[in-house]
Amino acid sequence: MASIFSKIVAGEIPCYKIAENDKYLAFLDVFPLKKGHVLVIPKKEVDYIFDLDTETYTGLFNFSKEISIALKKAINCKRVSMHVVGLEVPHAHIHLIPINSMSDCNFANEKLKFTKEEFEETANLIRQKL
Repeated sequence: MASIFSKIVAGEIPCYKIAENDKYLAFLDVFPLKKGHVLVIPKKEVDYIFDLDTETYTGLFNFSKEISIALKKAINCKRVSMHVVGLEVPHAHIHLIPINSMSDCNFANEKLKFTKEEFEETANLIRQKL
């Protein structure tokens, strides 16, 4: 059964896309910890990040680095944190979260809510910095 991320890749579920190429996709997390919380995924559906082949694994991290540079320019923050948890969706993915303190990236924190317009504005801000 296809993961929700595979359905996003296939265009069956919409997303607030940041960037895409033939192998990777970056989009806003719709249950963000902070404004600008981005998910970066390989288009190839593999559950566990360490099961990715080496080329896909290193490519995912390189693509994530490009996104994080734009994210830091777009969102006022001290750092962009990177997290690989992998329990919530059975599809390898990286969380990029703009942070100003360690507590900003605590997954136990209440998720923020934004309007469609706020998500679109945030995605546009990040895309402009790519």
